[in-house]
Amino acid sequence: MEELNAIGTAEAVDEIQYIVVKLGDEQYGIDISNVDNIVRMQRITRVPKSQPYYVGVINLRGEVVPIMSLRRRFGLEDDAYESATRIIIIRMEDQSMVGFIVDEVKEVVNIDPRTIETPTFKLDEKNATYLAGIGKKGENLISLLDIMAVVEENKNV
Repeated sequence: MEELNAIGTAEAVDEIQYIVVKLGDEQYGIDISNVDNIVRMQRITRVPKSQPYYVGVINLRGEVVPIMSLRRRFGLEDDAYESATRIIIIRMEDQSMVGFIVDEVKEVVNIDPRTIETPTFKLDEKNATYLAGIGKKGENLISLLDIMAVVEENKNV
């Protein structure tokens, strides 16, 4: 996509790719550059005394990966694993990995960064940090997650 800049020459505007996932009736977007893998739901080994939103760990190609329930992290009702339930594996900046349980992976969409808006309404402070913005794709609005903020431990849970 191109747009004219101030001096009238065309410059490219890169769209950002997001994986759209569902939690209940809501759609969330995860920047695809953070995603390492998407795997089917599998046996999760519980880890005692971990934060309540971590459900345990899995073995992914010989690497132990902690698994977080996005539903628990966002204060929603507990996970009900269905055939569409998936684990999104995120590669962190330090190259470690963490997985997020989602109800369903819908699609990959391209969103023009100029159409992403910051909510102007008051958000719960704890949950507001997880939201990078609201993306528009056609008639659909997608809550875009700041996935690194979701993982950070210093947030009040």
